[in-house]
Amino acid sequence: MNGHGEEGQSAFEMGVVVPRRVFKEGAERDDCVEVLVDEFRKVGLIVDRVLGFQEEFLKLASPLETLGRAAAELQLKKQTHIGMELPFQWDEAQAFVRQPDGALFSWCERFHCYRHIIYGVFCSLNGFQLSYSQMNKGDSVLTLKYDSKEFHWEPGEPLLRKLELEGIIKEVFPLHDEIKRNQLLRSWALNGWDFTRQPIDEIYSYFGTKIATYFAFLGMYTRWILFPAVFGLMLQLVDFGSMQVLVLPTFFISIIKMEWSSLQLQSPVELIKKWGSDKTKEKELFQREEWAGRLRRFRNDAIIILSIICLQLPFELAYAHLYEVIGSELMKFGLTVVYLFAIQYFNKIGGKISVYLIKYENNESTEYSADSLIYKVFGLYFMQSYIGIFYHALLHRNILTLRRVLIQRQIVSEVLENLMENSFPFLKYSYKKYRAIRKKRKCEKGSLVGKMQFNFRVEKEYLKPSYSASVGEEFEDGLFDDFLELALQFGMIMMFACAFPLAFVFAALNNFAEIRTDALKLLAMFRRPIPRAAATIGAWLNIFQEPAWVRANRMKNATQAQNVYSKQLLRSISGNEKVFASLEKIE
Repeated sequence: MNGHGEEGQSAFEMGVVVPRRVFKEGAERDDCVEVLVDEFRKVGLIVDRVLGFQEEFLKLASPLETLGRAAAELQLKKQTHIGMELPFQWDEAQAFVRQPDGALFSWCERFHCYRHIIYGVFCSLNGFQLSYSQMNKGDSVLTLKYDSKEFHWEPGEPLLRKLELEGIIKEVFPLHDEIKRNQLLRSWALNGWDFTRQPIDEIYSYFGTKIATYFAFLGMYTRWILFPAVFGLMLQLVDFGSMQVLVLPTFFISIIKMEWSSLQLQSPVELIKKWGSDKTKEKELFQREEWAGRLRRFRNDAIIILSIICLQLPFELAYAHLYEVIGSELMKFGLTVVYLFAIQYFNKIGGKISVYLIKYENNESTEYSADSLIYKVFGLYFMQSYIGIFYHALLHRNILTLRRVLIQRQIVSEVLENLMENSFPFLKYSYKKYRAIRKKRKCEKGSLVGKMQFNFRVEKEYLKPSYSASVGEEFEDGLFDDFLELALQFGMIMMFACAFPLAFVFAALNNFAEIRTDALKLLAMFRRPIPRAAATIGAWLNIFQEPAWVRANRMKNATQAQNVYSKQLLRSISGNEKVFASLEKIE
């Protein structure tokens, strides 16, 4: 299978799960799933039925022509060779730009086309609905059977949606493309020689824009901290004697300047809604809704801040005080481990409360809700992660104790984060697999059964956990936790660079491993994520961004430099003209 080109067989990219049924000899077979398979084939999909331990799986693939006609029905806009984005037309497919891997459609576009084909409607990409042929097109109600039960398929009703409501379809999920996944495993996840270089085009083609943007940012951020890591290692190994007092502040100031000049991120483009100025009632209604939404967001932010002050602040200060009075280093290390485990638990609770509060905000879109969630949860994590360190830095003013705290916190937190995010998915998968095998053995009723194992990859993919955020997957996917980890690391190495320059070394080593472990996690430990379109990294941009006055000064300096250069160029041109004029007079 080449995946998605015109040649060769298409890869299976979607899976549909139905309960497995065992029919007795001579019994009447239900026709529900058979009708669904026939409908899939009528609309041009390739269907492969697989009987697993407990479930039956329908693997779906689509020829390029089927996807192309679905994209045309969706009026999917694509880049053309003349630089314009136009609605896709299958008959003019050669006019549209292909993906870096040579495919006509990206994974995000193919996924939306699949959803349109198999569900019969589509309402999330361009904001409107279109009908497809996978529905009851007749004028009469059809009676379908399943497990000796009957239900009615109404005219114009999508079949898959109907079967989901009846509980027959258990789940629809994306499947990994084995050929492309194995290629990425070799060239990316298991390639330890290229520390920060990544095949971003291939990542984009396989996972979509948002995940590719994350790994591009992670690679850029890791390259940025390489110089501070080398500088900090030199400060740790070289004894500067009496100059040590000046070296640390110099290191801190140089890091700040480098951050302001190197970590440049473009601000996202804000969407502006234009309301009719001649409709006073609509304008007043809009203003009331806007201010009501702002008040609700202010109330929710106040709830989060007060909960931090009243509930979490005493807990943080108690940890900092105990750390200061305990004499044993081993007990301090154990206290830090328990403390970080408690932080993980409290943060998940705070994140779920934030999700609950956001539902009552008047946000314009899901993206705005996701940004609001990011700010609230990051505030929780920021306070919990740094308030104990600020306690040591500002109250006790003991740099040696502060340095020990930073070493333990950074090492323990990074090891703990990597252990949790990589071991939990495997443990979940192993537990589901164990339950499935155990249930199968019970169904055999004591018959002699040898060693059981899963023979089909689609069933293994089904048992793997989905790539979702720890606070819930309603607004954010698993990148929420990955960005949060980077933001907390960035805050630690920037705010406490002067006290502990070696923090950049630990951060660089962690990020080298993070690139590969995150890649392996996405390719092998989780299901293939549902693609999400994103032009930027969202609200995380403002967390990593420079201050506004720094950007303004940089713009002012750039303008002044351009003016000076223009004047010098004009003087040079004028001088050359005078020289030429004098030469002509001499001649």
